[in-house]
Amino acid sequence: MQFRTIIKILGQLVVLFSITMVPPAIVSLIYKDGGGVPFVLAFIFSVIIGLIAYYPNRHEHGDLKAREGFLIVVLFWLVLGAFASLPLIFLQEPNLSLADAVFEAFSGLTTTGATVLTGIEYLPKSVLFYRQQLQWFGGMGIIVLAVAILPMLGVGGMQLYRAEIPGPVKDSKMTPRIADTAKHLWYIYVSLTTACTLAYWAAGMNWFDAICHSFSTVAIGGFSTYDASMGHFDSPLINFICVIFLIIAAVNFTLHYAAVSSRNLRVYIRDPEFKVFLFIQLALVIVCFTVLSSNNIYANGDETLDQALFQAVSISTTAGFATDNFSAWPLFLPILLIFSSFIGGCAGSTGGGMKVVRVFLLYLQGIRELNRLVHPRAIYSIKLGRKALPDKVVEAVWGFFSAYALVFVIIMLALMGTGMDNITAFSATAACLNNLGPGLGDVASHYGAISDGAKWLLTIAMVFGRLEIFTLLVLFTPTFWRG
Repeated sequence: MQFRTIIKILGQLVVLFSITMVPPAIVSLIYKDGGGVPFVLAFIFSVIIGLIAYYPNRHEHGDLKAREGFLIVVLFWLVLGAFASLPLIFLQEPNLSLADAVFEAFSGLTTTGATVLTGIEYLPKSVLFYRQQLQWFGGMGIIVLAVAILPMLGVGGMQLYRAEIPGPVKDSKMTPRIADTAKHLWYIYVSLTTACTLAYWAAGMNWFDAICHSFSTVAIGGFSTYDASMGHFDSPLINFICVIFLIIAAVNFTLHYAAVSSRNLRVYIRDPEFKVFLFIQLALVIVCFTVLSSNNIYANGDETLDQALFQAVSISTTAGFATDNFSAWPLFLPILLIFSSFIGGCAGSTGGGMKVVRVFLLYLQGIRELNRLVHPRAIYSIKLGRKALPDKVVEAVWGFFSAYALVFVIIMLALMGTGMDNITAFSATAACLNNLGPGLGDVASHYGAISDGAKWLLTIAMVFGRLEIFTLLVLFTPTFWRG
């Protein structure tokens, strides 16, 4: 293990991350909100620590192997979350504890969207902007951004990319060089953010709210500049714009690249995961609309459709935006929507959860096993579209599912051990492991009332979810350190 090379890279990345403290400081100057000093202090501190890690190891140029790549990704997310919490720790208003600041920072970076804050609209504009910005950088993965820059520093990026990109099939690249791949991902990401900002502004948001909410929408994060989230605007048009961009962001970004480069929208229709994703969204909206209508929850059909469409897409894509308190709906719906977050978005998207393609492959594997019961000697292959998948991919999906279930049960039981009731513990674990945000029970609106121990556990759950279990879990195996 090339620890000095790893420390050098971490130092470079921390210095790079320190630049993200500058925009909130500028926002503070523009709005004269008095909240800029913590960001200046965090910038200086991050630069100094980053240089201390980098400078003594600047001449290290070892080749990265897969093991180093996994370790760098995990360490960077942990280190990054720690440095991201610095401005929140330095803030005098609100005065956050260490657990609260770390929870909020990791929730932003992992695009979970769970918050410990209340009275959000009264916070300094710089703090509001910083929270949204954290989600925007976390959405695509800061590692992918670094992969586009590190080759210029003499560090290869394929191992980082393999560890970071979500989904079961990671070897497919959009362009031959990994740096070009990362740059194309970010071009698409920035373009979507710009389009979302303009759409929100045209629908009635001011520029500050439009920019901030586009950050968390394209990142499928869920942070808002208001306690009432999207419900603050009370606008069906804004809700619809949010839904459209959440669906776009929850689709595999390689499909977006293929559609743009070929100028052909048929690539979406030919993708089996995309079709399953749309089917799931449509089914959830129909179920929510039917149940809400039959219970006369809202005044008319238009409002019912607006609420059903928004909440179904927001929760199932793991964004977690709210227009109403969905936990107060007939209990069948909140539980259904929480379970839908386990599926999440498509592989290669900014969504959380297990990803649509994995759940679809589990379904296909189940069908294959049923067919084998009827015809034990027959040979059945699992096909994704017209492509037969090797058994090792299916085995990896089963392994992921079992690891996901194990981590879920352990964290939920640990939360119940802190004194949390079963509904709150279940929904909080699901919300953080799936990078969703809102839960049920005591965490329906915010996480400020739970114990510090529970916050640390849920922070770990967020990292597990963001790194898709295996990337973090592999570090706990003896084989990893022996190899």
